[in-house]
Amino acid sequence: MSEDLRAIAAQADIHHQYLLGLQLMVAVREGPDVIGEWMFRLFRRQHEEKFLSSFEKLGLKGLPDAVACARYHVLSNSMGGVPVEYMEESDRKAWVRFRYPRWMYDGPTLCGVPVEASRGFLNGWYAQNGVSLKNPRLGFVCVSEDMTGQFGLCGYFREYDHDLSAEERLRFAPDERPPAFDPDAQPAPPDDQWNDLRLVKANRNYAVEYIRNGIRELVGSIGRDRALDLATSAARLTGLQNGRKLAEALGTEDGGPHEVAELLAAMLGGMGDGVRAEGAASTTSATIRQTGLRIVRGLSGAEREDLLTCWTELWRGVVNSHRAFMDVTATPMTDGTVDGLDWTIALRP
Repeated sequence: MSEDLRAIAAQADIHHQYLLGLQLMVAVREGPDVIGEWMFRLFRRQHEEKFLSSFEKLGLKGLPDAVACARYHVLSNSMGGVPVEYMEESDRKAWVRFRYPRWMYDGPTLCGVPVEASRGFLNGWYAQNGVSLKNPRLGFVCVSEDMTGQFGLCGYFREYDHDLSAEERLRFAPDERPPAFDPDAQPAPPDDQWNDLRLVKANRNYAVEYIRNGIRELVGSIGRDRALDLATSAARLTGLQNGRKLAEALGTEDGGPHEVAELLAAMLGGMGDGVRAEGAASTTSATIRQTGLRIVRGLSGAEREDLLTCWTELWRGVVNSHRAFMDVTATPMTDGTVDGLDWTIALRP
């Protein structure tokens, strides 16, 4: 894998880890009902932003609704690095089965997130598919969940013979089992649109979007002050825990400001942002300029400010995972012509 691709993949990983850490922090400190509400809000936003707009590029136009929904979840998740299997029974009934390890609850995270989180995203996304497609007969039946010790998230989209009430759009049938998996029937994205580079970027964007929307919806769930308290703490801890792994992935050393700036520049370049060194080299400090700011692209006002506050804390954690004690500042550019940050890494006196 080239250096650029490694940095893109590393960005996918660090944002994934941030999401996991934030889920655990919310679950532990705020409780099951709060994380359930947060997941509902997050997945409803994701659904409204991504679901219908992705049908064309995933080659799903014109398919029966139940089939299109199941294939959508297989294709979109697999592009984000999430293994999902597809089993089609008929034009009106098609299954999805998420395989372990679960991306959303990777590693021991699965043991710390309550089932309310699963119910939140099922209601936020899966129960909304028929509404978005303007098909009142389309619902989702969940036969297995992640936290219940069954066999992972699994269920089927079904088009009924009657219109469904809001409560009927999501049902639970734990005694049912999916049909046998046929690898030859697994859907694949159009080859002419999805090369290796685009898939790696899709994986990154998949993880980043959860953070962009997740922090915004956490503010809506528990208020700005508490949300930022949790999200900045989780960001710093995630950076601390993963900083050395990122350095190893990108081949940088555990050194001082120069080595840290090298790592930070490579990582920020993995976002697709412009990055360049600023000023003369020094043994006690280093400065880089980041332009583009993909992380807050399209955001303004408090949403932009909140996300940048949390996101810069992620990189402070990465810097502070090094042996040398260093301070990090991220100053927004003020000339009005370029959107970016000036980063300074300096040894503590």
